Amino acid sequence: MRRMTKTAALLSAAALLLSACGGNDGETTTNGNGGEPAAQSDIKVGMAYDVGGRGDQSFNDAAANGMDQAVEEYGMESQESEAADGEPESAREERLRTFADAGYDPIIAVGFAYSAAVAKVAAEYPEVHFAIIDDEGAQADNIANLVFAEEQGSFLVGAAAALKTETDNVGFIGGVEVPLIQKFEAGFIAGAKEVNPNIKVQTTYLTQAPDFSGFNDPAKGKTAAQGMFDAGADVVYHAAGGSGGGLFEAAAESDNWAIGVDSDQYELADDSVKDVIMTSMLKNVDVAVFEYLTEVNDGTFPSGVVRYDLESDGVGYSTSGGFVDDIAGQLDEYKQKIIDGEITVPDKP
Repeated sequence: MRRMTKTAALLSAAALLLSACGGNDGETTTNGNGGEPAAQSDIKVGMAYDVGGRGDQSFNDAAANGMDQAVEEYGMESQESEAADGEPESAREERLRTFADAGYDPIIAVGFAYSAAVAKVAAEYPEVHFAIIDDEGAQADNIANLVFAEEQGSFLVGAAAALKTETDNVGFIGGVEVPLIQKFEAGFIAGAKEVNPNIKVQTTYLTQAPDFSGFNDPAKGKTAAQGMFDAGADVVYHAAGGSGGGLFEAAAESDNWAIGVDSDQYELADDSVKDVIMTSMLKNVDVAVFEYLTEVNDGTFPSGVVRYDLESDGVGYSTSGGFVDDIAGQLDEYKQKIIDGEITVPDKP
């Protein structure tokens, strides 16, 4: 037990309607310095979110934050759209084509589920530049692959779970069982067992590909978490996007710990669940998106794989709430051992 936005675009059968983001519903974008207008740029950025879109308090929101920062600092124009549960691959392709036809360059696709669509559409529009987050499969001269060492950050929160548990029983909830999410699982288990080789780690996935609804189903996330808590876990980590909200509810109702993912979820969650979010595995998608757009602003369109790991501060753990302050020294020792190569973190369960 523990101690003590903006509008999204809609895809219809015939067309994709795009809505502006990063500003104030059509008002002049400001740079935050007394309301002065931001620098103006002729760069138009298209952002294609995964299921859940802006407002998921996790992966998509992190990407949105990076784009918003670029819009504010550089005066870029930005537009966004999001994927729907169960949509066909052709819908993702059409979303990207609609951006390209409307003059958006670059176009950023959020999530590995866009891999095939980005590969196909980038070949159709060789003069347009694309970036995809969490995928190395779609590669071309006009594609940048922004990827992360999720297993390394997950190792640290796994170690935190093992250091904090009072039952020697912790859990992992994955949104969809795919190789990317298995990296989170593998790192979490490795970190927990580095601290306590005999610890019990419960694992479950909410859906199987190609059903990606596991990233946006809080009710299913809550049911899975309740099952783990009932089975003796007192700390549960999720890599399940918007479904993680269900974990937080279950943890609050049962007086247990939850671990967030991607963003610092303590800062984003409702006040009613903040005190159960022990830490979050930080995956700095916002930094990756902003750095990519900074290069674009400077006249360079990156391509190829750019990997963000512990050494580059691309992943890590949050300290908001102060719940891991007492073990931060131990976690930082593990971090340094990973950076130095003394610990090699597996990326498969």
